[in-house]
Amino acid sequence: MADHGEVAYTTADGNDYPAHEQTYEGFLMLVKWGTISVVAIVALMGIFLT
Repeated sequence: MADHGEVAYTTADGNDYPAHEQTYEGFLMLVKWGTISVVAIVALMGIFLT
């Protein structure tokens, strides 16, 4: 097999780290608020449907 060496992602052309970090922050916010919403829905179901 050919030895391709190691890929240096930090110096590769086309990496848009600010966009990557913004997308990751958005994902974390979605997970956080999604989890809070599900917990609130389950708690309300436990209160009003029993």
